[in-house]
Amino acid sequence: MPEGDTVWNTARALHRALAGGRLTATDFRVPQLATVDLAGWTVLESASRGKHLLLRLRAPGAGGGGFEGRGDEGRLTLHSHLRMDGAWRTYSPGERWASRPAHLIRTVLRTADAVAVGYHLHDLALVPTDEEKTLVGHLGPDLLGTDWDPAEAVRRLSAHPDTPIAEALLDQRNLAGIGNLYKCELLFLRGVDPWTPVRDVPDLPAMVTLAQKLLAANRGRWTQSTTGSLRKSETTYVYGRHAQPCRRCGTPVRNVEQADRITYWCPACQS
Repeated sequence: MPEGDTVWNTARALHRALAGGRLTATDFRVPQLATVDLAGWTVLESASRGKHLLLRLRAPGAGGGGFEGRGDEGRLTLHSHLRMDGAWRTYSPGERWASRPAHLIRTVLRTADAVAVGYHLHDLALVPTDEEKTLVGHLGPDLLGTDWDPAEAVRRLSAHPDTPIAEALLDQRNLAGIGNLYKCELLFLRGVDPWTPVRDVPDLPAMVTLAQKLLAANRGRWTQSTTGSLRKSETTYVYGRHAQPCRRCGTPVRNVEQADRITYWCPACQS
């Protein structure tokens, strides 16, 4: 599930493969970037901001290089969002691209040492690096970022006291990085009914602190676990476990659609 930790891991994988390398060829398979050629540009870094990926580039020489009329002193950022089904994969030159069907490819970036392939990416955009805020400036504190500020996250959540807490946690303007998996698991661990209005949630600071700990625990690995176990059937308490017994009390876990997402919860532990 591409939530904040998955995006953080993806950014690091892209950074290891591309950072410091000069692009030898680029292929953008989306209409808005179809004519763009970034060959010759240098990859400075790959970073994440909540669920957003930011690949920062420098032009080959002064004046913006190969992308006429764009860039802050010749620097651009390639922005992408994974949403529910996007992914980046990195390969060695000549290695077979076996991750997903070719018709899902949205961009290909090549250096002398690596190939990065973006599958089913969303919100692809190329902007001057100093204008990144137009794409991510609305986000709340990043749970895995240097700007993480639990007090600010609590303030933003509290500004909408009537919103059900499950919906408030998914609003990236409050805190950036939580997706449906962590929403469900966090509320279970805190014993909070998903439909509780924010104003009635006990100890919001403790909730946002736990949220950060859950995501941080999964940095550097692709298996998402909130239980501490990495066994496939034991990684979550309630998420994806409809009708299975609650790991605490044995009550069947329930699920229902809530604001266009599926919420899993234990009706006994979260009453």
